[in-house]
Amino acid sequence: MIIDILTGFPELLSGPLNESIVARALIEQKVEIWAHDVRHYTSDRHGKIDDIPYGGGAGMIMMAQPVFASLDAVKGYRAPLERPRKIFMTPQGKKLDQQLVDELAREEWLIVLCGHYKDIDARVFLRDEWEEISIGDFVVSGGELPAALLVDAVVRRLPGVLGDEESANSDSFAQGDLDAPYYTKPEAIAGLQVPEVLLSGHHAKIEEWRRSQRRTRTELRRPDLLNNDNKKKST
Repeated sequence: MIIDILTGFPELLSGPLNESIVARALIEQKVEIWAHDVRHYTSDRHGKIDDIPYGGGAGMIMMAQPVFASLDAVKGYRAPLERPRKIFMTPQGKKLDQQLVDELAREEWLIVLCGHYKDIDARVFLRDEWEEISIGDFVVSGGELPAALLVDAVVRRLPGVLGDEESANSDSFAQGDLDAPYYTKPEAIAGLQVPEVLLSGHHAKIEEWRRSQRRTRTELRRPDLLNNDNKKKST
């Protein structure tokens, strides 16, 4: 997979995308991730990528020209690849969930646009079709950290990235519910014991216990997930 990120603040992506699982995936060439500074493509002689909005109002607006130029350049770099899936990180988009993450992980090429300031010139979305994705109903300073979250979620689902594929398949949301609790050494700490079934070595009973724990935890914390699952089965 190739992931191109268009941003005016590439330094914000450096830390999250150069550590842990994503860094290992880069080293092992499971994925290519490139952060393109749109400031390198602006026609403004002072290097500006934002300006005041027509009609007045608070805040600054990212200009269309550097976005157009950077997108066109990146698409030119990737020839003969065609039809990237273009994603704009925005709180106005559809919410990112595990189903969408798994769908994106099957793509060959993603281009992720990070907004900043108040907004981006609306003509960016008139010239090109962008899929708008949100990480939640709240606003942060720019799209860089949401983009890093999306990239991390997608990369860990790529084949061969995790040492144990079963680990990802048992994560919360992977099966539509929340994951079970886990324990490690020592067997007792602060007067608290590891459940006996986990020490039994009886794999069938352990699996049954974990299924029960997943169900109970989901009922208590996210009953909406069970409702969604029932809706899918009924349709």
